[in-house]
Amino acid sequence: MAGNNKLEYVNLDYLESMSGGDESIIRELVDVFMQQVPEFIREMQELYEKQDWNNLGMLAHKAKSSIAIMGMDDLAVMLKEFELNAKEAKSPEKYSGYIERFIDETTHAVEELKSHFE
Repeated sequence: MAGNNKLEYVNLDYLESMSGGDESIIRELVDVFMQQVPEFIREMQELYEKQDWNNLGMLAHKAKSSIAIMGMDDLAVMLKEFELNAKEAKSPEKYSGYIERFIDETTHAVEELKSHFE
């Protein structure tokens, strides 16, 4: 697996170094990520519809950890901004864009991981 860790959406270098290259640990973390993504998306959409900004900010914080582990650094930076804005109910007009980008990039990442690990 070494040397082919940088995919279009995901960079597995962090997982590789964190796990000492243990394929079973990497696979387990990838599986958890793939299970979490649809849950994060559903929750984000529900909280957005309810305009529950504080919980939306906490969810962005929680999602940021999973995103960072998958080496999706730009998305992690966006989630940090989302988290801070939502917790203060600041700039709510940006939230749907944050969520759309999260959905787009994580959906592509899951597809990429599925094909990479087949």
